[in-house]
Amino acid sequence: MSYEKVTRFRSKLIIGTKQTLKAIRHGTVSEVFIADDANRQITQKVESLAHEMSVPCHRVDSMQKLGAACGIEVGASTVAVKQ
Repeated sequence: MSYEKVTRFRSKLIIGTKQTLKAIRHGTVSEVFIADDANRQITQKVESLAHEMSVPCHRVDSMQKLGAACGIEVGASTVAVKQ
């Protein structure tokens, strides 16, 4: 379900940890997707900030599949959907 949702919102995606953190801080994110196989030290920052800012956070199993759902050829550890 989550990958389909990411694909549906392709034009409204923010891909990557740095960009996701920045967008959450600016309050422009409606939800976040985090890959389970990504580096936990990196994704923990996104998960913590999303929780702090009351942004729904969804887990997916694969960086590679998340990247493909975003339309990129590399894996993505975190993806945010713009409001």
